[in-house]
Amino acid sequence: MSIDSSDLFGALFEAPPANRTVPVLVPMPAPKPYSYSVPEGMAVEPGSVVQVPLGPRQVIGVVWDGGEDGVDPKKLRPISHVFDCPPLSKEMRDFIDWVASYTLSPPGLVARMALRAPNAFEPEPMVEGLKFVGGEPERMTPARARVLETASDGLSWTRSGLAHAAGVSTSVVDGLITLGIFESMFLPPPPVVAMPDPDFAAARLEGPQKEAAAEIVSGVRRGEFSVSLIDGVTGSGKTEVYFEAIAETLKRGKQVLILLPEIALTASFLERFQDRFGAKPAEWHSDLAPRMREKVWRQAVTGEVRVVAGARSALFLPFEDLGLIIVDEEHDPAYKQEDRVFYNARDMAVVRGRIGDFPVILVSATPSVESQVNGQIGRYSTVHLPTRFGDAALPDLHLIDMRRHAPERGGFLSPVLIRAISKTVERREQALLFLNRRGYAPLTLCRVCGHRFQCPQCSSWLVEHRFRKQLQCHQCGHAERTPEACPECGTLDHLVACGPGVERIAEEVERHFPEARTIVLSSDMMGGVKRLRLELDAIAKGEADIVIGTQLVAKGHNFPLMTLVGIVDADLGLANGDPRAAERTFQLLSQVTGRAGRTGLKSHGLLQTYQPQHPVMQAIVSGDSDAFYEREITERERAALPPFGRLASIIVSAETRHDAENHARGMRNAAPQVSGISVLGPAEAPLALVRGRHRFRLLVHGRRNSDMQGFLRAMLSQSPKERGSVQVQLDIDPQSFV
Repeated sequence: MSIDSSDLFGALFEAPPANRTVPVLVPMPAPKPYSYSVPEGMAVEPGSVVQVPLGPRQVIGVVWDGGEDGVDPKKLRPISHVFDCPPLSKEMRDFIDWVASYTLSPPGLVARMALRAPNAFEPEPMVEGLKFVGGEPERMTPARARVLETASDGLSWTRSGLAHAAGVSTSVVDGLITLGIFESMFLPPPPVVAMPDPDFAAARLEGPQKEAAAEIVSGVRRGEFSVSLIDGVTGSGKTEVYFEAIAETLKRGKQVLILLPEIALTASFLERFQDRFGAKPAEWHSDLAPRMREKVWRQAVTGEVRVVAGARSALFLPFEDLGLIIVDEEHDPAYKQEDRVFYNARDMAVVRGRIGDFPVILVSATPSVESQVNGQIGRYSTVHLPTRFGDAALPDLHLIDMRRHAPERGGFLSPVLIRAISKTVERREQALLFLNRRGYAPLTLCRVCGHRFQCPQCSSWLVEHRFRKQLQCHQCGHAERTPEACPECGTLDHLVACGPGVERIAEEVERHFPEARTIVLSSDMMGGVKRLRLELDAIAKGEADIVIGTQLVAKGHNFPLMTLVGIVDADLGLANGDPRAAERTFQLLSQVTGRAGRTGLKSHGLLQTYQPQHPVMQAIVSGDSDAFYEREITERERAALPPFGRLASIIVSAETRHDAENHARGMRNAAPQVSGISVLGPAEAPLALVRGRHRFRLLVHGRRNSDMQGFLRAMLSQSPKERGSVQVQLDIDPQSFV
């Protein structure tokens, strides 16, 4: 009995039955997926990326898990289109559901983070190419000869690519096409980056690094979920160690995600990666051009991109076969997103590794207290790198007691620090002055009437930016020209700047060292990321003598000639009620002082402080990080603060103070009575007014094993409905307390 081939094809690829219903998750703050009918002949499965009608609009959605809901398909609107891209994997869908459940966010808003490249859902168009078919032109020129020699390898070329490789203009190639020496063809779109080669360059590892790499690689070879913490001092070779884990993962045919807190500023990291693997990783961050984002998204989901280095949002890329996540500078607050969906990318990276059953590596010179505790109790395996790579030594650190060595009148730099800068510049080495405060001055007031310039929309002072002749709010972005006269009393030339920002320190440096080459680095500089990258490159090449910067200078940069780091105001981070203030100050100052002496030159760090006996200051200058962590962990445990307890923050905001306070009190009254969980507040938030909205805060505190999410769901279900301008923001595991 013969079987018609067309019947066999139909049996194997039979379309699903008509008039099915499927749940579709749309990128909206809806509590669950919506039901849609599947038109006859359309094939969809869980994870399929589709277009569906939603009200009068067409939106992108994902077919979700779950059976039919019993609704008559004829009563439902049909799916409009199925995109030709691989479906989101079961692992990715489970991850989205987990994040939504943990953060108490609508799952559609979480899925939206995985679908942020809508033009990538269809295949990229083919590229017109050329292939050499033989022959020679009657008139041979040197340019034509170079083209023919380049194309004689039999490979296909794009028109511009061939011209570039041969070092000629495209018109030379066009002439050869006209003569019939090349034929047109279509090529697949080129990859965004070349394929990394795990054996491109041999690793340069010493004893401690070799041991650490061997331990990390053994975890990767097991191919199952684990979390490793690489805890190494600045300059100890942590990056080279985890490069070996990347190499092993690539050899196993898996993809790798590297999370970095400031990917837009890490050109040096990308170059180091290229030196080791022969190609750069694909980038993923907010500064990436939309077209490139679409290419990276598409090639990550198809598996063409093997390594992505990105900011926290890269965690939601739907990789084809992810096998390793690395979280560099795992302690960095930049991993916390505080908009729409509040999540910590470090913690969610661990969750994604567990769901996908692959290893996760956390890396830091100053790990978070949470990671330290997880290492101590055995939840994470810890790899220590206590010494710097090569012959480099850590800088000698000393405190400058500002009560004894006060700056001159009107200045902010101690004579001790000024002398150290002078000696450094004389040796043709570099000095870094760190102050985590942008602009010229944090406050401007009138000396006659006392008027203070405050943001009209926020409860914060306007920061003077003298370079731009502006007063700016760093909360909402409001800016206005710096006036010549006080707007309150009209007095001319009596406005005074109070306190220093990096611009004011630069002014003082210019006064003391007029011949020195000075660079100011700040995230709000004109020229944006491109200028920052150029100036970081200039510093690395020794084209600056004195660098003045905010916290972005602490982000792992390698400045070979940097031998002096001066902290202008070491106490700045301690002057608030944040329970993590001591930890963050220790981390930031340790990272900044670690910029010095990374290439073996003798180096120093000087910290200006009015609190030289503070435990944080003593821990930094003594280099006894163990004592600091032991003390901090003990205090956290005594107060049942994370990781020994749980916190959730609720911010209620409204256009009027009355509405915000009333709604917050209503939520407090709706809180269930549960043993082990308490609600503090409501109280006005430290920043009581932001963007014209009044803010009240509730803080929920619970034991480590308490069901915080269940408590909050019950509280929200009994709370008053949000009406008028009232908005409620919920933050599980908050990092900010303002």
